[in-house]
Amino acid sequence: MCVRFFSRAVLLAALLFSLPSLAASRCDVNVPTEHVDLDQVSLAYQSIGRASDPALLLVMGLGGQLIHWPDEVVVALCQQGFRVIRYDNRDVGLSTWRQTPANANLTFEVLRYKLGLPVAAPYTLTDMSEDALGLMDALHIEQFHVLGASMGGMIAQHMAAMAPQRIESLTLIMTSSGAEGLPAPSAALVQLLSRRGAPNREVALEQQADLLAALSSPSVSDDRQVLLQQAAASYDRAFNPEGVKRQIMAILAEPSRVALLNQLRVPTLVVHGTADPLLPVMHGVHLAAHIRGSQLKLIPGMAHRFQEAFKAPLLAAVLPYLQSHREDTSHWAQIEPVATPNLL
Repeated sequence: MCVRFFSRAVLLAALLFSLPSLAASRCDVNVPTEHVDLDQVSLAYQSIGRASDPALLLVMGLGGQLIHWPDEVVVALCQQGFRVIRYDNRDVGLSTWRQTPANANLTFEVLRYKLGLPVAAPYTLTDMSEDALGLMDALHIEQFHVLGASMGGMIAQHMAAMAPQRIESLTLIMTSSGAEGLPAPSAALVQLLSRRGAPNREVALEQQADLLAALSSPSVSDDRQVLLQQAAASYDRAFNPEGVKRQIMAILAEPSRVALLNQLRVPTLVVHGTADPLLPVMHGVHLAAHIRGSQLKLIPGMAHRFQEAFKAPLLAAVLPYLQSHREDTSHWAQIEPVATPNLL
């Protein structure tokens, strides 16, 4: 009997001491990148966490690849008990790259946009939303949480409108309703954003580092070498400037989503930085004001990037919200006025 008790004690101790390593392996961000073939595209994705855990889909912004979700953020989300799925949108990373139609011209479409004329695009944000829903279909995930950043937040809005019964919670970071009259980015930033042609790797890295610096918070100065290293990781994994141009056209062709947002009944958290140079803070305030029952969190000083200094405040805003909807998602968000702190 003593031997049996001793054996059980050893087993229990082994399990207890192995828990941290089990959690680490469960949330390993170095899992292989896999592919699913949909009707129109093939999407590259990673799934981090247990298949039995509630799924959280991360939807990246313009030109962003799945690697642009910071690993430590992905691990933190996974350790909250989520199966985190991150993927490359069409036309970036290791997903399908589209061929530009002969009549597609970004400069011409930008001019039409500035003149208030309709913009033609090879595909739409709705198409990209269908891509995301198709990915979850292929993974046999019926219901899931969605976290979208920038353009990814716009895609996520369409997902919630297209399949509200599948979306258990919606988190929208540094994104917009697309309504007319909201503050525009500076002309200099738009110029950097559309500067996609580069004769070689060195020039491409410098251009990307310039863009990252321009999207950063004025209160935080990132080391230039760090920005170049981040640019190199993106370039070496996949470099498709023409795909980014097509994504820009999809955004420009998108009408205001206010009518869509007014009809949403999905629990929603809106997170926005007060120093966002691309989508100034009123984009987040306006977005939250048009989603019934949504919550708004403003992060002082955060801009339009996942900078190191703002990862902790971002997680502090997002994790409690996601955790509150992880166990009990049978209710709609309660209607309450959107608070706007004196940060504007």
